[in-house]
Amino acid sequence: MSEVVAPAPFYWEAILVALGAVPGAWLRLRVVNHFEPVVPHKHWGTFFVNVSAAFFLGLFSGLHTLQLKACSGVDGTAPLMLIVGVGFFGSLSTFSTFVVELLNTLQSRQFLQFVGLMVFSLVIGLLAAAAGYQLGLSHG
Repeated sequence: MSEVVAPAPFYWEAILVALGAVPGAWLRLRVVNHFEPVVPHKHWGTFFVNVSAAFFLGLFSGLHTLQLKACSGVDGTAPLMLIVGVGFFGSLSTFSTFVVELLNTLQSRQFLQFVGLMVFSLVIGLLAAAAGYQLGLSHG
């Protein structure tokens, strides 16, 4: 008789992240393409998606932190955090697209827009994540 060996935890973690990443990337594509005809530059659609993802990832992380505190001894890499936090919100927001759009803005010599996009994305993204996190923690 042959023994069935369960896959190593890394494989399960990778599968869980992938399950969340596919709908996150699809939603990002849909939202950015939806905003493209409405906003003057495509990077503002990416900005909206990244800030929204930062808020909801912060919210989800705050709620996850509450769960970990309530259930001491629970592993911090819970399957739901891998699917939703890392997979879905990680692929919904996209640093690489943000950086390429920043570079394109800089190369097109739109310096004011470059600085505005860079500063607004970082500052508002951090504020959105912090607000989401605090909101998540306040529901405990």
